[in-house]
Amino acid sequence: MTKSLHRLDLNLLFTMQLLLNERSVTKTAKRLSVTPSAVSKSLAKLRDWFDDPLFVRTPQGLQATPLALSMEGDLSEWFQVATQIAAKRSSETPKGVSFQLMMESPLHMLQLGELPQRINQQYPDANIKIRNWEYDSLAAIINGEADIGLCGRESHPRSSETLDLLPYFIDYEVLFTDLPLVYLRENHPALDENWNMDTFLKYRHINILWEKAETWALDEILAETGLSRNIGLSLSTFEQSLFMAAQPNQTMFTTAPSYCQDYIKQYRPNLVTRPLPISAAASKQIEIPITLMWHKRNSHNPKLRWLKETIKEMVEQS
Repeated sequence: MTKSLHRLDLNLLFTMQLLLNERSVTKTAKRLSVTPSAVSKSLAKLRDWFDDPLFVRTPQGLQATPLALSMEGDLSEWFQVATQIAAKRSSETPKGVSFQLMMESPLHMLQLGELPQRINQQYPDANIKIRNWEYDSLAAIINGEADIGLCGRESHPRSSETLDLLPYFIDYEVLFTDLPLVYLRENHPALDENWNMDTFLKYRHINILWEKAETWALDEILAETGLSRNIGLSLSTFEQSLFMAAQPNQTMFTTAPSYCQDYIKQYRPNLVTRPLPISAAASKQIEIPITLMWHKRNSHNPKLRWLKETIKEMVEQS
């Protein structure tokens, strides 16, 4: 039978978290400024509530049971949220709701240009901050400095950016899958040649430093056959790489998501595209799942739930 939460002294959960951290009744008592006897009584109540020993004494200290270990992550998140709530003061209440977004550019420009208007319709006088997705954006979501993130991940099994390597406390949803293309100016000499791997590697490349990494899944695939790109220029954003590729007499070209085709139609109409000259199997490994990410602690936050649904709707419509 499920026990009613109002019957549980929530202070016991704080004691439980400290016991998991300290693995010692004495050290936990010191942290709480109480006697070890008081901590032992709290542990007895916890054991009764969960119907589990929770901790077993060993020469090395208290050893947590599997049930106790399963609570560790949830208790840590609960304490963080509880601390944030307890720290609130009426004088700190903002005039408008705050939104902190980490979004890949130019993706948000192309598909979410009206998002600020949508937010202000739902939350008048909202304070909205949109930052480009960078190497520290995931940490910002984890630390509570950002509400939500939208960017591409990787599919190659050896990539460090695959979805299955995201921390367990990050929830996500793939909105669509993108297959990158090669972008080059419309009178580039490569267009007069057969478009194949030899032509692709003959010219120098404009590269993107993605989350401080100078290589990506395509480079892994090329390396498997002893090949590599000749990087002539490295930049921070796709817009920068497309700008440089579009310059007169530019012999370098760049690789960027296929959604950037909408961007070049508006801002770089002298660019054309070519598919990456790789096999269908290799193409599958460089697919980019465009992914919405948020921390589990925000899963039931009404503001964030509304924001997620709005972003999904706008992407579907675009």
